[in-house]
Amino acid sequence: MSTSDSPALQLNYAGKTDVGVRRTHNEDNLFLMPEVQLFAVADGMGGHASGEVASQIAVDTVQEFFRDQDGDEDITWPYKENEEYPFQANLLVTAVRYANLRVFEKGLEGSQFKGMGTTFVAILFDHESYYVAHVGDARCYRIRNGVIEQLTEDHSLLNDYKKMAKLTPEEEKNFPHKNIIVRALGMKDTVLVDMGTDPFEEQDLYLLCSDGLSGEIEDDGLLDIALKHWDDLDTMCDTMIQEACANGGKDNITAIVVKVAPPRS
Repeated sequence: MSTSDSPALQLNYAGKTDVGVRRTHNEDNLFLMPEVQLFAVADGMGGHASGEVASQIAVDTVQEFFRDQDGDEDITWPYKENEEYPFQANLLVTAVRYANLRVFEKGLEGSQFKGMGTTFVAILFDHESYYVAHVGDARCYRIRNGVIEQLTEDHSLLNDYKKMAKLTPEEEKNFPHKNIIVRALGMKDTVLVDMGTDPFEEQDLYLLCSDGLSGEIEDDGLLDIALKHWDDLDTMCDTMIQEACANGGKDNITAIVVKVAPPRS
């Protein structure tokens, strides 16, 4: 477990990725960027290991964008700001949209990259609020006062179908196209990025994960593990991944946990 250095906002965090049980290579990527209070997970898609390329481009691009703009008031953003969003939200959405373009352009370079893409979820903290940006079915959860809540909505065929028809748990489990993603980075040259924001509270815990974790462990199971290892975030991540592997580990598995600690005196 690590702790951010900001005196105004102290964040404890940990992150881990694992190939899982059935895959031969890991197409997930993550980054922990505590110096700007930004954390992200990307889950790549595509044959010939191009999913790994897509997710790596996404995490690299977002990190580079934040590093380039830090302290540079003259930097030109590639997209117009959304007037409804505060600065930090615009910063994050712009970075993700730029990452989408970079992945899309890479997909045009050769047949080995054709059709590649990546889901993406990131959380950015400022002095009072968090901002969650996501595309695809990588998720962000919040655990507050012993209750877990999914803050993101999956951009998947299954979720679209659930909006139209009430499915039983058995029907949802056996849905034949549950892995089809309807929105991801790299599918088109532009992308709609969902943005969510709210004030955070001390002792909030935020979980970012790929569907290799959320697809193997129900929300209540994630909550149980988090509460059991509340003060040891490294063990929390390890246990979540171990449990996902024990439940089948059909996909790559990635988890980041970030807990808001009281500010330093």
